Amino acid sequence: MGIFRRKPLHQRLAEEGGLVERSTAPLFTGTIPETGIHGIPRERQYDAVAATEAPDAEGNAARFVGLEDGSLLIEEGDGDLTPLADAIEQEIARPYRATAVRRGETTWAVAAHRLRVVELPEPGGDEVELVLNGEEKILVVDGNRSFGTLPELERLADGNAVIRASRLDGALWEVRVDPL
Repeated sequence: MGIFRRKPLHQRLAEEGGLVERSTAPLFTGTIPETGIHGIPRERQYDAVAATEAPDAEGNAARFVGLEDGSLLIEEGDGDLTPLADAIEQEIARPYRATAVRRGETTWAVAAHRLRVVELPEPGGDEVELVLNGEEKILVVDGNRSFGTLPELERLADGNAVIRASRLDGALWEVRVDPL
């Protein structure tokens, strides 16, 4: 019988008249005593999170990339974002991609994840995908299939993989390698 259903009249009368023994099972209280694990956990979105004061940062949000040479590539936001970078760099090493949101007059929350940055020759676009499957190699540049391959990307994979690269600035590319 469901939780929100009433017992039929004949069962209630039988219980009230003492003709049926009452159940000794505990009543359902609406809580489950053990935590169940189900489904596939989501991939962690950030490797580090910090809060800091940035009085000269403008706007309500900022996105930037911290490169190994100490420079910042600002993708969104204005003003001085150096305090945001300094705060997150206490938790994570360069290179990284950071997202920051304003939490008060001068208070900001910053979250970042590590990046793999490589220098590539000009492939003729801003988005590159290379699929390595055995002897088969498929190169897609800006959504269009291309002939050839990029040996610099091939060297990043151990066996079969999908390698995605997005241009950061000039010859610098953010790269992600997913094994097949």
